[in-house]
Amino acid sequence: MTDRTTGPPPVHPAWLPDAAFAPVGSRRVLVAPGPDAGPVGETVVAELRRATAAHGGALTVVDAADAADDRHHDLVLGVVTDGTQHPEGFTRRRSGGVTTVVAGSATGLLYGLHDVVRLGERAFEADDEGVVELPVAPVRMLDHWDNIDVHPVMGQVERGYAGGSIFYADGRVRDDLSRVADYARLLGSIGVNAVAINNVNVHATEARLLTDGLADVARVADVFRPHGVRTYLSVSFGSPMRLGGLATNDPLDPDVQAWWAATADRVWAAVPDFGGFVVKADSEGQPGPFAYGRDHADGANLLARAVAPHGGTVFWRAFVYNHEQDWRDRRTDRARAAYDHFAPLDGRFDDNVVLQVKYGPLDFQVREAVSPVIAAMPRTRVAVELQVTQEYTGHQKHVCYLGPLWSDVLGFPLAEDATRTVADIASGLPGPRTPEGAELRAGGITAVSNVGDDEFWTGHPLAQANLYAYGRLAWDPSADPVALLDEWLDLTFPGADPRVRETLHAFMDDSWLTYEKYTAPLGVCFMVDPLRGHYGPNVDGYEYSRWGTYHFADRDGIGVDRTVATGTGFTGQYQAPWDAVYEDLATCPDELLLFFHHVPYEHVLKSGTTVIQHIYDTRADAVDVVESWVPRWEALRGLVDDRLHARVAERLAEQVRSATEWRDQVRTYFFRKSGVPDASGRPIY
Repeated sequence: MTDRTTGPPPVHPAWLPDAAFAPVGSRRVLVAPGPDAGPVGETVVAELRRATAAHGGALTVVDAADAADDRHHDLVLGVVTDGTQHPEGFTRRRSGGVTTVVAGSATGLLYGLHDVVRLGERAFEADDEGVVELPVAPVRMLDHWDNIDVHPVMGQVERGYAGGSIFYADGRVRDDLSRVADYARLLGSIGVNAVAINNVNVHATEARLLTDGLADVARVADVFRPHGVRTYLSVSFGSPMRLGGLATNDPLDPDVQAWWAATADRVWAAVPDFGGFVVKADSEGQPGPFAYGRDHADGANLLARAVAPHGGTVFWRAFVYNHEQDWRDRRTDRARAAYDHFAPLDGRFDDNVVLQVKYGPLDFQVREAVSPVIAAMPRTRVAVELQVTQEYTGHQKHVCYLGPLWSDVLGFPLAEDATRTVADIASGLPGPRTPEGAELRAGGITAVSNVGDDEFWTGHPLAQANLYAYGRLAWDPSADPVALLDEWLDLTFPGADPRVRETLHAFMDDSWLTYEKYTAPLGVCFMVDPLRGHYGPNVDGYEYSRWGTYHFADRDGIGVDRTVATGTGFTGQYQAPWDAVYEDLATCPDELLLFFHHVPYEHVLKSGTTVIQHIYDTRADAVDVVESWVPRWEALRGLVDDRLHARVAERLAEQVRSATEWRDQVRTYFFRKSGVPDASGRPIY
């Protein structure tokens, strides 16, 4: 930490302040990390040594769990390598006044330690018979959209709202990676086990991480490794030509295949536990196999076969669509694109390919249907991709706790007659109607990170809760997002006045729904300003663009007809019963009405109100809610850190301003479009 009087303010500790370790650090602790503990075992010991030194406890370190004598200790942690424990899991129990954590590896022990830290004093109270904790998804990855060179339009962190990159500065990997080490510690505490350290839009300098930059990649991997996190790179499909001087990138060309194999050999020689590659191909201008008449299975398998000898994995993104669409063509539908490209390829991808699918078919909207691609490829490993950075949910200037959104997505029963959830599919778990003997293939859960070099990591201090909740939901998608918010509050504000918890729950529990209410209504999507990087209202900002992001509002109604009967046919991509549910106006959920149907403004919702009155009411009501947060936060002055209080107050003021602008522009737009007045008589401009 830097002294406040001689340099920039210290980096906020997020959910790992020293005070959060007091219940552990004030006790007599014994740890047996085992003879093969490696750097993660050293981290466990270091965390306990730091905690006991700070809080007056005592630490004993022994070589093996079977040599541990717990009679004089309050907390015992040990690795047992007899095959009874999952490599990343742990068992926690309390008996005879001793809390015990047993894990199958040092990584599991690290996760078990942080489980005890989260529980605090509760871990040392009543006896219990034991709790077994296992991660649901095998890969729990964060993708960083960081650029080494500052992009002239997107900046250093594309879709980043918290300053510059923690990895890169001045056109290269930072010499001082201490901030990355702090970040790795945060990720290890929530069970994230993989990080891709550069933008999926791979520019010229970033492409060279694969070759000239390998020594620096190895330095970064050295920092992540002690916290159980494997390093990945985003790579360009065009690398053989760009970096290797070849005449082609054709995935079936022997020279291209040999180049990728030799490149993979060099990568793993530099980083023996390297994870693999993340690839965006044939998407938004990125090169891909389509240029050679090949398909995405050809492209993905090219890389997969290069990394297979090293145990590597290729995460191949399914975000492929026509970004040169004609807005006049009502039959072309960006939502259809991923399914049309990838569903016919099911069963053709190699075993070490994971198809990375955005949770919605458009683009991380505040409300959209769950992507049908996730259920359409049972013979392919599928990872669901979330977005922690708030591209379409307020740029980390607005309070918008996304845990409830992700919980809804991961728990959505998408497959097998609405019995097998998105999380089940991504984790290779059966549903109640999965046929016996079915081959279940785990992919994982991934997300776009939201951190930067801001002193609060995420720009808005309360946006830290999104990063925390992502890691915890990737570990256990069935977790209650409100309970996870409680965990984050307990750790981030340990010992705080009860009014802090009360106030933040009042803000954050329903903040996603509040944000939705003052922005785009009923699943219609977008309406954001393209000239401000998708921030703030611009109802027609994309309406006549090439991007395929339309709402089709006219004098008679609004919404996109995606039905089979009269629209783009997108509803037909869903399995039963969802194909019929979304096709029928009578059964389509109100919150997705305009995603699937074009309806008159006076169409009556299931709530009993009309579409137009819903638009008028919800926007006005939501602004009232946001305005009410300001005095409640002000009342916490002196109860939380002054700098944090000031930053949140500044962001709340901006949220009120922006929400008001959303309210007035959306209400006025639809009044002018429809000619239908607001029945409440509230002003429309």
